[in-house]
Amino acid sequence: MTGEAGTDAPTRLAASLRDVAVTVAREAAELVRTTTATRGVEVAATKSSAVDVVTEADRASERLLRRRLAELRPGDGVLGEEEGDVAGTTGVRWVVDPVDGTVNLLYGIPEYAVSVAAEVDGVVVAGAVVDVPHGHTHAAARGLGATRDGVPLRVRPTVPVPQRLVLTGFGYLAEVRAHQGACVARLLPRVRDVRRLGSCALDLCHVAAGLADAYVEQGPRPWDWAAGSLVVEEAGGRFARLPGLGPEEPGTGAPSPVLVAGPADGFDELVGLLAETGFLAVVE
Repeated sequence: MTGEAGTDAPTRLAASLRDVAVTVAREAAELVRTTTATRGVEVAATKSSAVDVVTEADRASERLLRRRLAELRPGDGVLGEEEGDVAGTTGVRWVVDPVDGTVNLLYGIPEYAVSVAAEVDGVVVAGAVVDVPHGHTHAAARGLGATRDGVPLRVRPTVPVPQRLVLTGFGYLAEVRAHQGACVARLLPRVRDVRRLGSCALDLCHVAAGLADAYVEQGPRPWDWAAGSLVVEEAGGRFARLPGLGPEEPGTGAPSPVLVAGPADGFDELVGLLAETGFLAVVE
């Protein structure tokens, strides 16, 4: 991208990692498209509950991502949704979601993505989210902005809370859904409207593109949000993981964190509203 040649070493590395993320995410998205077009969508397994499914496309996509990253960036670590965490030796770790929005894929709803992010010493510095059905590529490198199909992204100008369109999502465990539903019921009368589209990665990119005013969801994993969070930040927004209320996450003794994203201006007001409506345990 223009203007990157004279930047410092960390920024050049971020740009290089972004380009790798775009390359492998596009390749995986094409694999998902061709696999589902020729073979249909085959459920391979379930995870946290009977409605939390894994398809053969998820598995094939992650295998491709791991193979290509090993070829392009030997020695880097990889954390993936389906095959777990493999340590590296370079200080770079890739965080990949082979299909974010698998239930949408299963039902033929055109809202799912491949998400690929790169961390350096634990900080996300580059990422790409490819909208599989529509072919759009969202990309970001820390300090270099965010784009969709090469066009710079910018969050919407901040509007009063009652005029904000909020994106959200729900977990797969019944007790978690009950809590989330109650929070949304309290939020709904206080904002313009609430949408549930089914892909955390794309929801974050939609906020970055100005297609919504905010995003809130409890429970998504790092592979869901790593790339999209940077796209939001580089588009002029803020992203945070904040302490949540509700049922404890199994094995942790505490509720899952709540993801919050929106324009930087008015972000604290959004966080206050989410605390008042029961999403958040504390206001930060």
